[in-house]
Amino acid sequence: MLTALTFLPLLMCVLLTVLPRSLPDRACLWLWIATTAAELALVVALWAAFDPHGGMQNQQRVRWIPGAGVGYHVGVDGMSLPLLALTCVLFLAVAVYSLRETRRVRPYVCLFLFLQTVSLGVFVALDLILFFVFFDLSIVGMFFVIAGWGHGERARAAALKFFLYTFIGSLALLLGFIGLFLAADPHTFDIVDLTAADPLSGRGPYAALVLLAVGVGLAVKTPTVPFHTWLPPAHTDAPAVGSAILAGVLLKMGTYGFVRIAMPLLPGSWRHYAVVIVVVGVVSVVYGALVALAQTDFKRMIAYTSVNHMGYIVLAVGAAGTLAGTDAQARSLAVTGAVTQMVSHGLITGALFLLAGVLYDRGGTYAIDAYSGLAEHTPRFAAVTFVAAFASLGIPGFSGFIAEFQIFTGSLASQTLATAVALTGILVTAALFLRALRAMFLGAPRLPPSLHTGGFRDLRSSEGASSVVLLALALVIGIAPRWLLDVVEPASRTLTGLVAR
Repeated sequence: MLTALTFLPLLMCVLLTVLPRSLPDRACLWLWIATTAAELALVVALWAAFDPHGGMQNQQRVRWIPGAGVGYHVGVDGMSLPLLALTCVLFLAVAVYSLRETRRVRPYVCLFLFLQTVSLGVFVALDLILFFVFFDLSIVGMFFVIAGWGHGERARAAALKFFLYTFIGSLALLLGFIGLFLAADPHTFDIVDLTAADPLSGRGPYAALVLLAVGVGLAVKTPTVPFHTWLPPAHTDAPAVGSAILAGVLLKMGTYGFVRIAMPLLPGSWRHYAVVIVVVGVVSVVYGALVALAQTDFKRMIAYTSVNHMGYIVLAVGAAGTLAGTDAQARSLAVTGAVTQMVSHGLITGALFLLAGVLYDRGGTYAIDAYSGLAEHTPRFAAVTFVAAFASLGIPGFSGFIAEFQIFTGSLASQTLATAVALTGILVTAALFLRALRAMFLGAPRLPPSLHTGGFRDLRSSEGASSVVLLALALVIGIAPRWLLDVVEPASRTLTGLVAR
């Protein structure tokens, strides 16, 4: 079932390339929507049959490159299943949002179908080389999305910077994987086998270098400070749907790599350098929030809040590696909060980027000071943006509060000072969103001179549906999170047990 779930979008991509050129663009878009809806249905069925206490499930192993210890090994557990669901929900949302797209529609649809396959592949892969293949191919797919459908020449420059940064990071990741392979006896890239063997236990400097390589590769993708500089231009100049997938799915490949690879395969080094990881997380939280506060570009501001929100995840996984002054329950709670934050950030920030796309589509600019009094012209757009902004700053009732509460509670015992500093990020985030909302939506009406023909129209049905559904899911998690937490918590306890061994 996991293989069908992973490769169905790629199969439809291939089908689109061989269908007659006379096929209308609208039909391509609806075929994409049907595919993503089928993918979501498969994930729902997978979730319904999933046993939270059953460990890794739906595994499939096939020999691929046996001489090199590489196999096609996939499976799903309580940490990967929510990210599979998030991926399918976000791709369905951007498919619906894209009903307005008119530029080179068939290659556009094919690229996103390809991206969906490689994204799902990362979250089901249980072999390091298989993980790396999907991880690297996601860079290629997003490069073409930004360069081909972004905002002119700046988009091509941003796409190149994104590709170079993340590709170099992936090479560091590959070096770390090879280091793990060489340490194992027998040599293997299989994540399950490596987790059981713990081949780098007691290897000191060698294990530290492997963690450094893996950590840098994942930190670039996350991204954390100081590896974040590719993110703001990539987001600012990408199309709205590209930004939604980049923030909602691709950034999670980095944080997921920490909990799937770095923590269970390198437990001794992770514990030893936990304080360094916590410091990186806190710096990302505070720096991301403060730089976002200084932005005059709405989309760039949202991009920097992603650095801030990813910092909370890094703080949590670092605290989960600190054994002194804490207990297993607190460490497990921190990991559960980190996974919940991945889902929450994907839903809320994905919606914010889609709404930023509406702003650019109408006004031709993301400049905050170019707009004023938009609530009078576009009440639906204003209402949905206000909800998304308040959800992003973590008010109770939305998924962000559930995630951050768990992160802070789980991290406080072992990393009291770091957690206290990270809490200031919430205050700064609240300030930056309130400042932007007040400037753009309240006061005397003012529209930019670059306003596109037809005036500043309110949300279309496809635009409203895509963003409202994402926010509605964030609200459901915020009010009744047990259906998600019941899946994540057993996997978190297993992970913290592996780190503590």
